Amino acid sequence: MIAQAKNLLKQHYGYDSFRPGQEKIIDNLLHGRRTMGIMPTGGGKSICYQIPSLIFPGVTLVISPLISLMKDQVDELNAVGIPSVYINSSLTAQEVNQRLALMKQGHYQLVYIAPERLEAPSFINTLGGLNVSLVAVDEAHCLSQWGHDFRPSYMRIPELIAKLHSNPAVLALTATSTPEVTKDICSALEVDQEHVVQTGFARENLSFHVLKGVDRDAYMRDYVRKNNDQSGIIYTATRKEAERLFQLLDSLEIRVGKYHGGMNSHEREEMQEKFVYDEIQVMVATNAFGMGINKSNVRYVLHYQMPRNIESYYQEAGRAGRDGGESECILLFSAQDIRIQQFLIEQSGLSDTRKENEYRKLQAMTNFCHTENCLQAFILDYFGETSPEPCGKCHHCVDDRDVEDVTRDAQMVFSCVKRMRERFGKTLVSQVLVGSSSKKIHEFSFHKLSTYGLMKGKTQKEVSQFIDYLIASQFLALSDGTYPVIQLTEKSALVLKGELKVERKQERQRKIVAASHPLFGQLRELRFTLAKAANIAPYMVFSDKTLKELCEGLPVSKAEMLTIKGVGEQKLDMYGSQFLEVIRKYVEENPEEKNGHSPSADVSAADSSIPSRNEPTLSSVEEKTPSHFISAEMFIQGKSIEDIAHEREVKTTTVENHLLRAAADGIGLDFSQLISKETRTQILHAVKTVGLAEGIKPVKEALPEEISYFAIRATLQQ
Repeated sequence: MIAQAKNLLKQHYGYDSFRPGQEKIIDNLLHGRRTMGIMPTGGGKSICYQIPSLIFPGVTLVISPLISLMKDQVDELNAVGIPSVYINSSLTAQEVNQRLALMKQGHYQLVYIAPERLEAPSFINTLGGLNVSLVAVDEAHCLSQWGHDFRPSYMRIPELIAKLHSNPAVLALTATSTPEVTKDICSALEVDQEHVVQTGFARENLSFHVLKGVDRDAYMRDYVRKNNDQSGIIYTATRKEAERLFQLLDSLEIRVGKYHGGMNSHEREEMQEKFVYDEIQVMVATNAFGMGINKSNVRYVLHYQMPRNIESYYQEAGRAGRDGGESECILLFSAQDIRIQQFLIEQSGLSDTRKENEYRKLQAMTNFCHTENCLQAFILDYFGETSPEPCGKCHHCVDDRDVEDVTRDAQMVFSCVKRMRERFGKTLVSQVLVGSSSKKIHEFSFHKLSTYGLMKGKTQKEVSQFIDYLIASQFLALSDGTYPVIQLTEKSALVLKGELKVERKQERQRKIVAASHPLFGQLRELRFTLAKAANIAPYMVFSDKTLKELCEGLPVSKAEMLTIKGVGEQKLDMYGSQFLEVIRKYVEENPEEKNGHSPSADVSAADSSIPSRNEPTLSSVEEKTPSHFISAEMFIQGKSIEDIAHEREVKTTTVENHLLRAAADGIGLDFSQLISKETRTQILHAVKTVGLAEGIKPVKEALPEEISYFAIRATLQQ
């Protein structure tokens, strides 16, 4: 049956093989096993039920809260010849009845429904009379009250499944699930733990950045202008701020839209459609926007304000790069954001128990903003992945400055917390350390403590930010609640004993630009024209990733074009001749590129503003050359990694990360001088044997100890 599934994947979607986790989930379902899939946004969750729907004899029922996603996916499925329909609140009663009648006649293979439909017993009874072969529960974290988007209507799903006489296979899917939430989902849907398929939460095509202390308006204006040919989303915490930023960008004649709960449904739908169809460049929105937006070519997500929790942040940031193309996720942090989110929690009407849970999640989000370790690794650790590897591309990973020993300052903070008996918050602790003469200090007689004024050479803000860093690094902890107090941890005890050091880097701003292959713009214009004529979204023609591969592969025949990922037989018949005409013309004008000398320019948002030896010159946002490009140029000149590290006064691991990042940005680097043919063969054999579903750590463990992570990553990039 898996062979049949692979044939259908190629026929309808144009792909030769499944992504990590997809095949295992599909195999489970085809054998009737209840399964849970935890896959990152853009990881291909929908394929996991769409392919089985083509094999099962009955109808596949997809339960999802994402009304916009339903319409997009149904349009896309029907476009590739898979009869599908949705039933939700956007339809009239007559339209619902018509669709139900066609369902009973077996007209559809997939039916999407909103969970609120399950509130009506008559609807459940109607479904009970159908041959439902598979029930797919999308956004399954909504089943758990500890999830970030708990929905009571989801609790009716087990009742629905029990009333279906066809005994369907069951699939739960989510991109964001902590171990606690996973346990809740499995319990509700009777999924055995051994049938939980987790591919990892890492999004390798995303680079994460947290910027503090920047002029947010100025940064946003500059960033959007520099990326004026890319689609992006700017998230705010409030409707008021979304309106203000919309007006600001609109005054700069930027093609901008807005989306928030204060707009009526018609206005929201119109804005969303314009964004999906590339009629506007950037969407300014609250978290009301984006749930299930099936737009693959969003190149950046900029959080103007910090969201409430990591689940929401990762889900929103994950709307960038759904096509697998390199994309940026930038959070502009201000301490004021924390107070805004605390206010929203207090006004939420949640029970005290759930409020406490929300405060814990908010603190984790705050820690993310203050950590100086790998940002993606922090997120993966939050979702329960053990010992996640550094991503090598977030602004902490690529920061090549030496760390500073701040153990003495940390000991001052810990001593002060201890003398204040771990009963007070960050504000009062920092006031004591800088020697504040505030009324509270004297009321509690804190001016008599030996730690009073120990850090009087610093401002209260600097000390407060340092405490935030110590909390994020787990040297300190915070109690739960609206007014958390600082507490010592095992790590701080080791520091006080002199058995552990505390090291830290200073924050630095960064800016990003975008680059394009010369052909990419032409293909995108053609895609837009074809999509408009067919009244579909541009990504439904071909994704940005497919356009990029067309630029790299330069196919000039239908046979060659069929080898490109994302080009199936049906799409080849529909669009192949038009795209081939443009590509052939380009090749005629640039024959040397078809012969294997194509410039390796990136078509997605990238960190770089300096060209490689073969790339066209790009406009620069920074006057200074990005550090990883300097290391790459030195490597190209023949210098060893050790020589580069010595000359630049950095660690060899930093240089290795620079080279890997430069290679990912499209610079042609020859790693054969560092990795022997024998080593490369060993690595590729290990990858084939172990697979990459759980990252490269299992590959490393399967290889001789002397083969480094760098050698593995470099081999996989070649």
